Amino acid sequence: MAEIIDMPKLSDTMTTGTLVKWLKKEGETVSNGDKLAEVETDKATMELESFEDGVLLKYYVSEGDQVEVGGPVCAVGEEGEEAPEVEGSAGGDSAPSSESSDDKDEAPAEEEPSESSAEEETEEDDGDSRVKASPLARKIAKDKGISLSSIKGTGPHGRIVKADVLKAAESGTGTAAASEASSGSFSSAAGNASFPAGEEIKLSGMRSAIARRLLESKTTIPHFYLEIEVDMAPLLTLRKSVNEGLASLAPESGGAKFSVNDLILKASAEALRRVPAVNASWADTKIIRHGAVHMSFAVAVEEGLLTPVIRDAHAKSLRQISAEAKELAVKAKNKKLKPDEMSGSTFTVTNLGMFGINSFFGIINPPNAAILSVGATVSKPVVDKNGQIVVGQRMNIGISADHRVVDGAIAAEYLAALREIVEAPALMLV
Repeated sequence: MAEIIDMPKLSDTMTTGTLVKWLKKEGETVSNGDKLAEVETDKATMELESFEDGVLLKYYVSEGDQVEVGGPVCAVGEEGEEAPEVEGSAGGDSAPSSESSDDKDEAPAEEEPSESSAEEETEEDDGDSRVKASPLARKIAKDKGISLSSIKGTGPHGRIVKADVLKAAESGTGTAAASEASSGSFSSAAGNASFPAGEEIKLSGMRSAIARRLLESKTTIPHFYLEIEVDMAPLLTLRKSVNEGLASLAPESGGAKFSVNDLILKASAEALRRVPAVNASWADTKIIRHGAVHMSFAVAVEEGLLTPVIRDAHAKSLRQISAEAKELAVKAKNKKLKPDEMSGSTFTVTNLGMFGINSFFGIINPPNAAILSVGATVSKPVVDKNGQIVVGQRMNIGISADHRVVDGAIAAEYLAALREIVEAPALMLV
């Protein structure tokens, strides 16, 4: 008997998911554990798995559609079996089989309208009146600023399909849409340089969640900010020495390469061991001081920032922290993070030093009471202990703290502990 695959709850705050891409086609054999589709949640893009063996009988949603948690996504059953009907499917809003699509190069979940419906759609388009084109082709043309009237369609009855638009864009044969030509392109004195046309970007589930959480953080948490400058020369010397000593070893024999960020993560965890009052959360009627440091760190991805978590960072060696940070960062960039790898943090570190940013303050990541902001290491003139002006290696480190939980003196004590560890880095290795 056919089984309906529902939208699972892939994160603790997820209420809806966006089906980004189908990974299996209708009519294709699937097994328990196979990846059926990519689903974007409020935190990341994850994969929807099949828990059934059989044939993917029917899509109930198209690529780009949002589905509530528990809502039907597709049906899996035996070959030739009729897919169950659900509200809004079968002649309603469900996506047709890719086998029956008139336009084979379109995404399998995109519905192909008839000629009459296509013409009705084009009447609403100011720049390409009466031009027959598939909805996906029309969207791509709009995104790329190409006039549909300049493209020769290869679909049924001369209908423009996705491949036609992409070919025109690649070859440069498509002309600019009228609205872009008049408002989005400007000639420079040096030649025909143009400025990209303006556009509206639909919010992804992740971007919407980021916006919601940041707004909540800034409007409900009383932030205050402190900053220190630390001498990075001792830490850089230690890093160079350790990396040179391990460079010739294979990974299985203990070989490793540590980044500055690895050392800062380790130092941050050690400083929290000394000043545990910062490793806390506000809980309306009480303050929770956590018994372990679950260190999250910011990873930039296309849709925004993800904050994977290193569990029990206070009890882990530099080698363990480095290995976990690298593994989690790769997962984040490949959209493979699991919900439990992004939740339960007690403190966050964000580092923009690799982008050349010297100083900044992050927005607190609830329910954390603080976030550490790490800038670039800069060579600059400094006065040494003998009163001489020398070239120093300096880094600005800032902290944004929740004043309901952390007082200024406590935050200052934490930064002082962190500076002591960074400037005497052997302390974090014992």
